[in-house]
Amino acid sequence: MKLMLVGTRVMAVAAAGALLAGCGGSASKGGDGPDPKRSGPAKRGGPATGGEKTGATGKPDAKESTLPGALPSAYEFTPNPARVPKTAAQARKLTRNAALGETDWTAGMVRHTPYESGGNWPVLPASCVWTRSALPSGVLDSFTRRLDIPARDGKGRVQGAVTVTVHRSESGADKEIKDTVQESFRCPQQELGGGQRLSGLMSLQFDQKDVRNADASLFEAGKYTGPGSGGIQDYVWTKSRIGPVTTAVSVKGAKGYRNSDLLRIAAEGGAKVLYRVELELK
Repeated sequence: MKLMLVGTRVMAVAAAGALLAGCGGSASKGGDGPDPKRSGPAKRGGPATGGEKTGATGKPDAKESTLPGALPSAYEFTPNPARVPKTAAQARKLTRNAALGETDWTAGMVRHTPYESGGNWPVLPASCVWTRSALPSGVLDSFTRRLDIPARDGKGRVQGAVTVTVHRSESGADKEIKDTVQESFRCPQQELGGGQRLSGLMSLQFDQKDVRNADASLFEAGKYTGPGSGGIQDYVWTKSRIGPVTTAVSVKGAKGYRNSDLLRIAAEGGAKVLYRVELELK
């Protein structure tokens, strides 16, 4: 019975993640306590079909559909080497420009308190209680903005966060993606601090052939409880990579919001932050 339940959860995570991975628009061609988790999607469309040809960049060549308004079936953006940050100052400029502000995500969002944090790194030790440390030597900058949808019309307050991180190398950013998937298996229950707790976490990294919005992407889902949460709420989190830059979007649910509402909010934020990263790297 336990195996059946786990299998059902994995399928649910995969289905929700596939929805997020296929949302968004592209710029290519044509802590504190609230959220210690690190740093989306940029091109619209569902999973890519198999058999893509590989181009000179090593990525699948985009295949145009004959359907009106259809977009390429493979992610094809390549960062301009001259635009990739080489110093901490350059990285800070990118993270601040790419992170979403209160008028950038979805209508009606307001600043969380605290609103911004940066210059440190979240660590998940064996205790599964998040702590923070100095930035690792392989990370140039990491910056987070927190935005909420205020309580209204009988609904609770939804908490969102967007993090942008610049690594010194693409391999370092890719390692962050892989390590994130393992964290949910190692710690399916996590303490965020300030009485906030995540439980029942499940993560899924997508096969690259199924990602049309970034070089790599993953999805995580679980449950959230904390002060003012009004009980156990849904929690969704996405992380993506473009070159040496990772983006993360988390959404903590509230009374009156369905999981599908959170997925929509996360997909919108993820699409927009990746669009902005592409603009910075174009």
